[in-house]
Amino acid sequence: MSAERIKVAPEICSYVDDDHTFLTVEVKIPGVEKGDISLKMHADSFSLSAPHRDIEYVTALSFCCPVNAEKADAHYKNGLLTIEVPFRDPMEDAVSVEIK
Repeated sequence: MSAERIKVAPEICSYVDDDHTFLTVEVKIPGVEKGDISLKMHADSFSLSAPHRDIEYVTALSFCCPVNAEKADAHYKNGLLTIEVPFRDPMEDAVSVEIK
């Protein structure tokens, strides 16, 4: 195995459900072992690193709207990583203000 891998951008497809409550991201990373995938999720983006032989799939993607990263669900099967994550409730961080 090569010490230095060629970095390659994977093919990505992202879409929103009909109710605009979930974001789905599909990432093609053929041949990668599930245990070798490093996925980091933030409220506004994600980054991925997935080595396979002499290449390393790498990408970072910003989201259109904030998501609830703690509730992300990711599955890997047949070279396709599917990430489903709900959009963040716009009132989630709302603070009640006392009326005087």
